[in-house]
Amino acid sequence: MASTPATPAATPDGPVDDGFTVLVVEDQPSVRAALVGELRHANVHIIHEADSAELALQQFVQHRPDLVLLDIRLPGKDGYWIAQQMREAEPGGWTPIIFLSGLDNEVDVWRAIEAGGDDYIVKPVKPIVLVAKLRAMRRLLDMRRRLVALTNELHVANQQLNAIVEIDALTGLVNRRGFDRVLHNEIIAARREGTPLTLMLCDLDHFKRLNDAAGHVQGDHCLKEVGRLLRDVCVRPRDVAARYGGEEFALILPNTPRSGAMTFARALGRVLETRALPHPDSPVGPVLTISGGITTCLPDAGTSAEAMVMRADQALYAAKEQGRNRFFSFEMQMDTVEQRPGGVGH
Repeated sequence: MASTPATPAATPDGPVDDGFTVLVVEDQPSVRAALVGELRHANVHIIHEADSAELALQQFVQHRPDLVLLDIRLPGKDGYWIAQQMREAEPGGWTPIIFLSGLDNEVDVWRAIEAGGDDYIVKPVKPIVLVAKLRAMRRLLDMRRRLVALTNELHVANQQLNAIVEIDALTGLVNRRGFDRVLHNEIIAARREGTPLTLMLCDLDHFKRLNDAAGHVQGDHCLKEVGRLLRDVCVRPRDVAARYGGEEFALILPNTPRSGAMTFARALGRVLETRALPHPDSPVGPVLTISGGITTCLPDAGTSAEAMVMRADQALYAAKEQGRNRFFSFEMQMDTVEQRPGGVGH
């Protein structure tokens, strides 16, 4: 059934929108042509047409229209079924659907809304009613898009804020807050993936004496250089270097077994040695050195971040007891200097 011809009063406020896209689902060619004509009169230039459920879904997925005008009575699957399929095809999205029907009772309106529709127009469609519905749906769509854009902006802003909050201002490394979050997440990931996780706690040897002898400006310079060094050695995407506090640093190394952890620690010590950062008052030598404790495990349900930190801290203490300028691992019972079973027990 054809709609009533358009009159000037049908668009009292001007065109709906040049970029508005509509999908018309109607099996009667004359009715569909009349609807398309009214839409063009309302300045809707991008119109897609379908006369069956299959074609309607294909057009919906392919073109993602801004609005769907959907007849209820169609050959094969009806409009209610099509609306449900359209909603399933856009999880997290929302396209306004206006049902068109010659049926005019409360049950039909209820079924249309329950199936995923947003509005209901009784045939024959009056042009002024159609344009009013177009405007209303356009306003709703614009509001939703603004809300989505605002939500995305807030999400990006929160990510940027979290990044700032979790970065140490002096070294540019992850700070203690970020360290706690990353370690917790990597324990969960390693447990899920069944892979080893290594944690290293490092301490710059006799750093207080460096501050006393060379001044805090030079001390801050050394901290920055160490931060740069740790970033350089963390070459894998998930490796994380953090400033744990003061002159203490931490390294979170996912999917790193015990032997790999010792190899990494030896390389770190050699890199720091080649940087040759002066230490004017170190009992260990003329340049800045580092001591570290290593713990490696296959996390299970009982593994916690606190337990891993405590074990790494105990290993760090053992490295200092054995003379500093070395890394010690309880799991391997050796340090990076001796290269043989260490003398410190668990």
